[in-house]
Amino acid sequence: MGLETTIAPVRHRRRALARISIGLVSYFSRQSMYVRDTDPERDVLEKTRLDPITYRDTMSRLSHHVQLITAADGAERRGVTITASCSVSDDPPTILACLNAANSRNDIFLRGDSFALNVLGSQHLALAHAFSGRDQLDMERRFALGRWTELATGSPILVDAIAAFDCRLLEVKIMATHAILFGEVVDVRIGEKAPPLIYVDRGYRTL
Repeated sequence: MGLETTIAPVRHRRRALARISIGLVSYFSRQSMYVRDTDPERDVLEKTRLDPITYRDTMSRLSHHVQLITAADGAERRGVTITASCSVSDDPPTILACLNAANSRNDIFLRGDSFALNVLGSQHLALAHAFSGRDQLDMERRFALGRWTELATGSPILVDAIAAFDCRLLEVKIMATHAILFGEVVDVRIGEKAPPLIYVDRGYRTL
């Protein structure tokens, strides 16, 4: 009887270990199967690329506030109409703005140490057109369409902008076709409240 009671638990343990072994083999086999199944999907995602036209068509449905980004280097001044900018942080106050990196004339923004972001209102449609390059005006004629001042950095500030952010350039990152400028806001100018100038569906609008 003692022998039987000794053998029985041993048999039970062996069966339990066998079940555990089978279970572990089955588990890891399933995990291996899952890994093999997901790898092709991951490869497909990595190889899938949305075409630029479809992307631009979709982005045109988004509404963007229109701004002028400006910079100065001695007597040289440059301004560009943009819609890609946003706040990054309020402590320290930081914003970012995106510019076409392929345009060599935008080098003034990359080599300098400051820039300004001027928020446009509905009254600034002519400025938006001019600084987008649509009217084929040289830079001085574009600046002649507005009244300008300076704050801390010396970058051009539009006097009647809804708001203006004077920034010290912190960092520039090149991402695909664009340069992303990060700036610490060192001064601001708050203008009169006015309907904002909005760009949506490939055209200028207002609220």
